Amino acid sequence: MSDLITADLVDLDLPAGDRRTVVRSLAERLVQAGRVTDLDQFLADVEAREAQMPTGLDGGIGIPHCRSTAVTEPTLGFGRSTAGVDFGAEDGRPADLVFLIAAPEGGGSEHMTVLAALARRLVRKSFTGELRSVTDPADAAGFIAKEVSA
Repeated sequence: MSDLITADLVDLDLPAGDRRTVVRSLAERLVQAGRVTDLDQFLADVEAREAQMPTGLDGGIGIPHCRSTAVTEPTLGFGRSTAGVDFGAEDGRPADLVFLIAAPEGGGSEHMTVLAALARRLVRKSFTGELRSVTDPADAAGFIAKEVSA
């Protein structure tokens, strides 16, 4: 099994646009890394999950996620948006930090474990502050991997 997140799964300058544009941009990185086999299927699965309940958290965080037959292994993509993206957070603040969690369809509870670990970190200003200031994708991936697995 590969690392959950690697430098090629990080985009520190997401394209401006709506939620779908940003999710597609991150999902394309998952496809290029060989972790998603069918982009359209994966995007449909993310969209179906998003329709159930928005995945925006207070404080400028978006966590789109899904289980999908198109996912080959548990994966976390991360992106930062200067424009901000509406993920439907209760505080109305657009997300500048976006975490795309992709889990295989029959793959146990890995994606819930990642989601829970992220949620615990996201309430810490030191965690989000580091992600808002990091300048190198490899540093961002290493920091997230260390924190989520801790």
